[in-house]
Amino acid sequence: MDPETLFLARAQFAFTVAVHIIFPSFTIGLAAFIATLLVRWRLTGREHLYRLARFWTKIFAVSFAMGVVSGIVLSYQIGTNWSQFSVVVGNVLGPLLGYEVLTAFFLEATFLGIMLFGWNRVSPNLHVASAILVAIGTSMSAFWILAANSWMHTPAGHEMINGIAHPVDWWAIIFNPSFPYRFAHMFTACYLTTSIVILAVGARYMIAGRFEEEAKTMLRMGIGMVAILAPLQLVIGDQHGLNTLEYQPAKVAAMEAHWDGSKPADLILFALPDEEAEKNHYELSIPYGASLILTHHWDGLFKGLKDFSREDRPPVWPVFFAFRIMVGIGMVLIGLGLLGAALWATGRLFASRWYLWPAQHVWPLGFIAILAGWWVTETGRQPWIAHGILRTADAASPVAYGAVLTTLILFVLVYTSVFSMGAFYINRLIETGPSKRILEAETDKAMPSRPLSGGTAAAREATDKHVNTTREGADD
Repeated sequence: MDPETLFLARAQFAFTVAVHIIFPSFTIGLAAFIATLLVRWRLTGREHLYRLARFWTKIFAVSFAMGVVSGIVLSYQIGTNWSQFSVVVGNVLGPLLGYEVLTAFFLEATFLGIMLFGWNRVSPNLHVASAILVAIGTSMSAFWILAANSWMHTPAGHEMINGIAHPVDWWAIIFNPSFPYRFAHMFTACYLTTSIVILAVGARYMIAGRFEEEAKTMLRMGIGMVAILAPLQLVIGDQHGLNTLEYQPAKVAAMEAHWDGSKPADLILFALPDEEAEKNHYELSIPYGASLILTHHWDGLFKGLKDFSREDRPPVWPVFFAFRIMVGIGMVLIGLGLLGAALWATGRLFASRWYLWPAQHVWPLGFIAILAGWWVTETGRQPWIAHGILRTADAASPVAYGAVLTTLILFVLVYTSVFSMGAFYINRLIETGPSKRILEAETDKAMPSRPLSGGTAAAREATDKHVNTTREGADD
């Protein structure tokens, strides 16, 4: 494949996978959030938890469907544009993706229908159990996908025979050197992304004076998760960076725009890297900062870009700037979570419009951070598609330039129209909110007359009142 066609094939896969990653990164955390709401509802009988669960389940259904549709395309692209990739590493990655289908997809397919449509058709306990199992299924899906992706970065447990990777130790393949760090980092990012969206929707309702009981619950749960996960993600990211330095030092050098490995590295806050001149322009940095973070020594050394031949270096600009976008958003989220927790602890959260107004607009930050992190990870791996095993240029299929260009244009047009409509519909659902009358009328068959356990007298009274109200509404 010529360089121009190779670039288009890479751009096509980058576009489709970037659109796809948005949806599972949201639904993984959202499934757990819905399951938590339903468990709390069964334990307390609090009506607004039930309404919230039904409300977010509708959004989950749309997001899950778009994730499935966008994900199917990726497997076709591997077969059409990247056939040599399948030939060389298919013996290893094929079974890993098959395990995802056998475990995660089958589990989700079995219980997803009950979760989506079983509100007034099955017992509440079965419905709650189905939501929990769907949440487990989405997590298992992330496990296998990240195991496969991590192996491409840090291959292990295989042997090369005539240029083909053959599995030798599946334990080493699955739990390859970077997998624990990648899984923890991405899994936390998914939960953090969902928590930010929930926080933003709660702030949106509170500012508008709508669905206040539901808004307060979303704010408390969202802020609680962000206040815990955002600082935790900083620690996980640091450990992930140290692991990357050990196994993919060229990627770290590009992330830091560090050229000369014979000198301690400054922590560069901003610069314009010049790959031709092998230096940075307009650099703003903290002396020795990168060495201190990555080696834990003030004057510690690690490899610079000059230590690698030009053909073995990743592109510096996209890796350098995407990394700073990801870290910058992470610092914003730490401040958002800790400030919100402080306002909550002092009883001022729901009245602090100066906090709630900007908070309602932060929902895209998690998605942007995930896309930036993905860009760092995958672009920083170049020129390898499977590190040390197969170069990206050698993995491509002999496809014509016109065919790749045509399909790329079609993907952009179709994805933009279809998923824009999906995003518009999700926003309409959020605008409608969790308390429509039809939802209340349907609740009569699904809501138990008593909490499962631990319910207070007030909760029981509220439940009885809800049942009577919904019956009257259904009669009307």
